[in-house]
Amino acid sequence: SPPTVLLLLSLLGLAAAGKLLVVPMDGSHWLSMREVLDLLQQKGHEVVVVAPEVSLHIKPSKNFLMKMYSVPYTQEEMEKAFQAFFRGSFEDGWIFKRFLKIYKGMKTLTDCWVTSCEQLLQNKELIRYLEESKFDAILTDPVATCGLILAEHLSLPSIYFLRGSPCGLDLDARLCPSPPSYIPRPFTDNTDRMSFLQRVKNLLFDVPNVFLCDFAFQPYSKLASEFLQREVTVQDLLQKGSVWLLRLDFVLEYPRPLMPNIIPIGGVNCAHKELTQ
Repeated sequence: SPPTVLLLLSLLGLAAAGKLLVVPMDGSHWLSMREVLDLLQQKGHEVVVVAPEVSLHIKPSKNFLMKMYSVPYTQEEMEKAFQAFFRGSFEDGWIFKRFLKIYKGMKTLTDCWVTSCEQLLQNKELIRYLEESKFDAILTDPVATCGLILAEHLSLPSIYFLRGSPCGLDLDARLCPSPPSYIPRPFTDNTDRMSFLQRVKNLLFDVPNVFLCDFAFQPYSKLASEFLQREVTVQDLLQKGSVWLLRLDFVLEYPRPLMPNIIPIGGVNCAHKELTQ
């Protein structure tokens, strides 16, 4: 009937290809996101990736338009920063010694990320291009906090593509219950079935997050406030995510409550063997 045809035609308009701005996180985070971008391009979407000229894995591709900006640090400096952080994160040993190493490694890495974000936001020509491009949405890894700032500035619905964020800031932003007495913390080797002593250990591992969060994200909060010209925190921006695509799977993770806009996509990490090499 004519009303049915009219309805179907209107739905086709909703399914039309869109224009997507992508602000990725470097390293292994990018390897999984790249697979998604390739599929989006095959479905007719226009993809624009914004990234610094110095990176580990983010390289130009025929499947998307790359917009790059200069940064004052070298490839060698960035690689050393990544190595220092990961060595501290995965070493065994006394909890406070590990915390100190993670703290030092995160500081070095955060300095690179904050500098990169400053260079992007101060690039008036690139910001003007983004403002005039009329994107439909932004896809970003929240660890790359610059994506959150751009989403707010451009008034775009944001899609988060993440495994987690440092110090568990994403758990608060997702409004999902995550009490340390029941939810295992990273590096504790605990499961969701813990004895009393394991719960105490879990709580002790959660305490440093209070200091790590303030240290890791305060520079971004300051940067966002200056750029947006109003007082704002990273958590304020993080809470505005429209869709959360979590790169985890409950086959390997403990069960946990999720909000309706949170979608587990753990299988994307296993798309191709060469990505892990």
